[in-house]
Amino acid sequence: MSVDRDQVVTAAAPPPAGAYSQGIVSGGFVFLAGQGAIDLAGRKSTAPFREQARLAFGNLAAVAHAAGADLRNAVRIGVYLLDMDDFAELNEICREFFDEPLPARTTIQADLRGFKIEVDAIVRLG
Repeated sequence: MSVDRDQVVTAAAPPPAGAYSQGIVSGGFVFLAGQGAIDLAGRKSTAPFREQARLAFGNLAAVAHAAGADLRNAVRIGVYLLDMDDFAELNEICREFFDEPLPARTTIQADLRGFKIEVDAIVRLG
């Protein structure tokens, strides 16, 4: 049985840093690869957490948009934080990018190299 999978590619977000796609559309959803606080030139942000988080979510939103989706239709997000002390601020920022009902979310402390946050998502199309 073959599953339809369409690759999402956009210059509005940083290109993949490895062997993966920015996103894959399949089964009425877009599966978005992790995005960090990296600008379009591939430079990692050294800004405070709030700015890094907005950049990471903005990158994620750009890939969703390229797939014909809106990040506000996310059903699940994964958040990887360098420092769990940023958890409360993360909650505030999430409300800027997502509507009620908020998506299901997992937040994990991770040994990120060079930035403070990475986010991925599953977004319903339409």
